[in-house]
Amino acid sequence: MAVKGLGITVTPEEMLSRALAGDRLSLAKMLSMVERGGESASEVAHVSYRSLLRAQTIGITGAPGAGKSTLVEKLVTVARAGGKDQVAVIAVDPTSPFSGGAILGDRIRMQSHAGDDGVFIRSMASRGHLGGLSIAVPESMRLLEAAGMDPVIIETVGVGQVEIEVASATDTTVVVVNPGWGDSIQANKAGILEIADILVVNKADRPGAREAVRDLEQMLGMAHDAYELRQGIWRPPVLKTIASNGEGVDELWSAIERHGAYLSDSGEYAARRRQRAERGLDLVLEEAISQQVDKLRGCEAYAQLVDAMESGQSDPYEAAERLIHEASQPVLH
Repeated sequence: MAVKGLGITVTPEEMLSRALAGDRLSLAKMLSMVERGGESASEVAHVSYRSLLRAQTIGITGAPGAGKSTLVEKLVTVARAGGKDQVAVIAVDPTSPFSGGAILGDRIRMQSHAGDDGVFIRSMASRGHLGGLSIAVPESMRLLEAAGMDPVIIETVGVGQVEIEVASATDTTVVVVNPGWGDSIQANKAGILEIADILVVNKADRPGAREAVRDLEQMLGMAHDAYELRQGIWRPPVLKTIASNGEGVDELWSAIERHGAYLSDSGEYAARRRQRAERGLDLVLEEAISQQVDKLRGCEAYAQLVDAMESGQSDPYEAAERLIHEASQPVLH
């Protein structure tokens, strides 16, 4: 599929080539195609997944109000100062109930980077559900990698199932909490500690920061005691930051780089990438199968089989088997 505009037809291959050359408009248009899903997303994936370019991907998650956006802004500054030429940020935002778009747009985020050609920021609406988002985010990440971005940072809106799913799709997951962060057991149940490669107590100038670090260290200690005798196991560090003034952000970036080196040296990087590729395929398969189910629901055989179930002549398993068999035939009656 080619993209048309002003009487000019541009293929995804040409758009990606332009994006690699620094054309941000082409990159933005391709990201919009990914978000739309369907055939347009498929066309983008056809070119982006064939690229051999790879980037360090970083997920930043934590409860609303934890200061994630400010922390990401400062991380981008440190990355740029450290020699990263092209940094990308996907900010996953809550969805406006009126427009369906992201409430917190990139125009009001990270103003210090607004004029930096080496930083690309994109807001992505959560739309209140996991399905489309869990497909769109990894595909957007892959596109940004193919466009030469490195690192690619994903910032999520909170710590629910959507955010955990998205953040864990990255190489390094950073979980941000605040002093007085609440019941550690409940946080553990939410899956926060399970996905964290690095834990950050932000706003560490507030009362309770030391206690928050202590609680996290104790919980990590219990979780990792069984592995202490094994060499090469990554134990998530617990760091303190004050994102508002940048304190501790250099140390956080160093920890992110150390974790990247650990993934490479241990072989876990390749394993994680493989798992994410499998998950990506599963998501697309699930979506395709879901669409087939919708088609089957509209056919005459479906209604007849529901009637048979109601009259006691069939059951859901037999009915499903018959539908699948009939769907594989040249013509479905």
